[in-house]
Amino acid sequence: MISDATRNELEQSLGQVPSFIDALADPAVDHSWGIMRDFQLGETVLSRREKALVGLGAAAAIQCPYCIHFHKEESRLEDVTDEELTEALNAASTVRYFSTILHGAEIELDDFVDETTEIVDHVETQRAAGH
Repeated sequence: MISDATRNELEQSLGQVPSFIDALADPAVDHSWGIMRDFQLGETVLSRREKALVGLGAAAAIQCPYCIHFHKEESRLEDVTDEELTEALNAASTVRYFSTILHGAEIELDDFVDETTEIVDHVETQRAAGH
């Protein structure tokens, strides 16, 4: 059951107690709000704007209509433009696309890690040279 303190915080922060709170098991209610409040909606190393875009990309990748809707609206609250929303979704789709290729082709992870290290070294060298 939701504590009075959590109920009050939710109503003050969100203007209501969202209906999904009722779907949480009693021992998880207060804790779940704490995670949302302190991490997702709070100020951390990543800005709320950055977390909203990451959330949108993850939501799109897992194809969750609830999360997609929430994180789009959250992004808009953080002044993310439609162009930025589109780019975030494209970035997420690129990760999913190449993940599908890598898994389907059964690329060896150790080989991939080695290649990535070589690529990073090359790019760093190019950047240091001003290219």
